[in-house]
Amino acid sequence: MLSQIPIELNKIKKEDLDKEILRIGVIAELDAINLYEQMAALAQSENIKKILLDIAREEKTHVGEFQTLLLREDEEQVKEMEKGKKEVEEELSE
Repeated sequence: MLSQIPIELNKIKKEDLDKEILRIGVIAELDAINLYEQMAALAQSENIKKILLDIAREEKTHVGEFQTLLLREDEEQVKEMEKGKKEVEEELSE
């Protein structure tokens, strides 16, 4: 993503805008995690590696913050996440 919003927010219905902003936040943080972890894997300096991985961990906290807010705003998301969790548990218990 690299600092570009993947959708046109001006085309989103007003009542859905906050949810979409939160989803974009999640996407941006996941993108940052991937970037920092990839750079850490390439870094030759252990100090640089250590700091990049620490920053990636902080971004994971940000994902949790955005996700928590999203789950407060979107009841359908809550239901679908629960369905997904149950599907994984059923599949893995076989």
